[in-house]
Amino acid sequence: MQREVHSEPDFDGIIGQSPVLKAVLALAREMAVSDAPVLILGETGSGKESIARAIHRISGRRRNHSFVKVNCATTAEGQLESELFGHQKESSDDAISQTTGRLELANKGTLFLQEIARAPLDLQPKLLRALKSGEFEPLGSARSIRVNVRWIASSRHDLAELGQHRFREDLYDQLNAAPLEVPPLRERREDIPLLVRYFVQKFAGRMNKRIVTVPSETMNVLTKSSWPGNVSELESFIERAVILTEGPTLQAALADL
Repeated sequence: MQREVHSEPDFDGIIGQSPVLKAVLALAREMAVSDAPVLILGETGSGKESIARAIHRISGRRRNHSFVKVNCATTAEGQLESELFGHQKESSDDAISQTTGRLELANKGTLFLQEIARAPLDLQPKLLRALKSGEFEPLGSARSIRVNVRWIASSRHDLAELGQHRFREDLYDQLNAAPLEVPPLRERREDIPLLVRYFVQKFAGRMNKRIVTVPSETMNVLTKSSWPGNVSELESFIERAVILTEGPTLQAALADL
């Protein structure tokens, strides 16, 4: 099992040998040498964040600095601007408190904006300005801050189809300088056996279990499944299977599929 599980050296943790995945990784490697913004598209659970982290990890001097993630979908709409740009507040006794934003924390490194399609429309001009000029002002401050940041954004939506009422065309044009589309798991089924074995090893190790065999019937069912949640869904399924397994052979609840 150990011999069969392998990933490319530059993309540690991204498991697969399918031609479609290799093409994506080759493109990501080319993008890493540039400072151009990268837009990563793909379904939920397909591995967009893993690709973003890999681009940062092999991007020369930036890999020695921070990879800062902001999830536009889970951050409260009213807090996203403060989260990104920071804020300055003056109290009643004239003391000033400052909070550093994620954009400043990412200086010299990489800023990863997950689900950029969920960024509020009124925030998008400020994102565009920061992306183009490298300058921004924290909330409540007139002081401009300049940063040198590599921008990577991801989305499960086609931004071009959202329309101006949801996503600005000029921001899309800037982000789309280097687009990259991560394939869903159903389009690289030959990678499923490798992923299954990888996750079995991962979770069995954590739980101090010794699982050495995945039954062929189980593997056939897993390989033929559509996996709408992609790699994340497969990972969760295998974790549950490892929890339920007693003995050296994986016991998967295939009826759950």
